[in-house]
Parts: sequence; C-alpha cells; structure tokens
Amino acid sequence: MVSSLINQTRLLRAGWVIGLAAFLAACQTLPTVERGGGSADQSGAAANIASLSEVIERNPQDPTAYNVRGTAYGRAGRHEEALADFERAIELDPMFHQAYANRALIYRQMGQTDRARQEYDRAIDLEPRYGPAYVGRGNLYRQSGQISLALADYERAIQLQPDDPQAYHNRALIYQSRDLHDFAIEDFSTAIGLDPRAPAPLHGRGTSHLAAGDAESALEDFNRALDLNNRYVEAWASRGMALEQLGRGSEARQAYTRAMNLSPDYGPAREGLQRLG
Repeated sequence: MVSSLINQTRLLRAGWVIGLAAFLAACQTLPTVERGGGSADQSGAAANIASLSEVIERNPQDPTAYNVRGTAYGRAGRHEEALADFERAIELDPMFHQAYANRALIYRQMGQTDRARQEYDRAIDLEPRYGPAYVGRGNLYRQSGQISLALADYERAIQLQPDDPQAYHNRALIYQSRDLHDFAIEDFSTAIGLDPRAPAPLHGRGTSHLAAGDAESALEDFNRALDLNNRYVEAWASRGMALEQLGRGSEARQAYTRAMNLSPDYGPAREGLQRLG
C-alpha cells in the first residue's frame, strides 16, 4: 500500500513537471497580455480616431498627426488604414524614425516579419538611440529563435531607456527560456516596478518562481496578475499549477476549470484537469 502511494505520488509529480516544462515553452511564444478590451475601448478608439481626423483636416501637412492617427488605427486593428497614415507621415518627413518603427509593428501584427525587420532596421539607421525600435526588432529575433541577436537588442534598449519595462520583460523571457530563473525573476521584478499595472510581468515572474520550486511566491504573483485581469487564461492555468504543487487539489481544479471556461482548447489547463482526475 505504502509503495503504491509513493509510486502514484512520483507519477503525479512527474506529470506536473512535464506540464510545467511544456507551459514554459509555450510562454516564450505568447504575446504580452494587454489591459483593457471590450466594446467600451472600441468606442473610445473610434472617438479618438475621429478627433485625430479633425486635427489632420486642419493640418494636412503635419506628419506627426498622421503618425498619431496611424497608431490609433493600429490599436483598433485597422491595419491598412494605419499603414496608409504611416506612409503619408514618411512622405512628409522621410527622416521620421518613429513612423518607420510604428509601421514595423503593423507589419509584425500582419505576419510580415521580414518587412517588419526592414522597417525596424530603417528606424535604427535614422536614429540609433531610439530604444523602442530595438525592443521591436528584438521581439522578431526572439520569436524566430535568434536568441543572441534578440538579447543584444534588448540590452541596447535598456542602455538607452532604462525605464522601459518591456525591454526588461522581454529579456526576462529569454532568461526564462534558458532556465536562468534568478536572472528572469530580477528582470520581471524590474518591469513590475516600472509598470505595476501590467499583469504579464507578474505572470512571468510567477512562472519562474514556480520553475524554481517556490510555489508560494508563484501563487502570490498569479493572484496579483488575476487581480489586474481576471480573464487572463494563462494566469488561471498557472495558478492551478501552483496550487497543485502545494497539494491544494480542489482549488487547483477550480483554477484549471476557470481557464478552460475562458479558452476550452487551452492545453495546460486541460492537462492539469487530467492529472487531477
């Protein structure tokens, strides 16, 4: 009987470790979770675009106005209109490095990664001290597996703009992918200090705490992330993993179920429920 229980515990533990390893790998391809969303944000974006269009009507030769409206179009998912505005901004000011970087982001969202990288390269050529272009290009390198190039871009961005939380967050993802969790936790913590309302660095730090065997600290981070965004699917599944490691199976099952309710095809939550029977 005792031997059977020990073997079952070992199997459960092995399954949990495999689940965490798969989850860590998945985290490296997940975009940063953004706050907001919903119809209220969409109506606000429409009103913002309308007011920006009025500004352009009054100042049709102002490249900054087109760049700002292009950014608003991009946030609203209106990619073609965003590209048209950035194109017009660049026509009016061919040295407008921010417009190139913004156009790169739209190309990236459209899956045109080669064109996106070319736009980031152009922005950096025009202004080698523009940190956001290094962050954006670093994201492209990281997602294509060019880790050394990504790391170099994030480090350059941090040198140029040490108060940019995204550079620290994304560098932490690289450390996390290499199982350098102490370094990852340090960078996630810096990102949290710079932007305490962003749930993604909290989730990232919690994931590294969990991988390092500190389930209590992980659970605290996942709870804080969910306080900021209670529809954060990955955080619910991560909370389930932390609770599972702490032996709180009933609560873990509830967390996995909540993740499944939000995203029925989310693998780590489904696997967690299977482990719990």
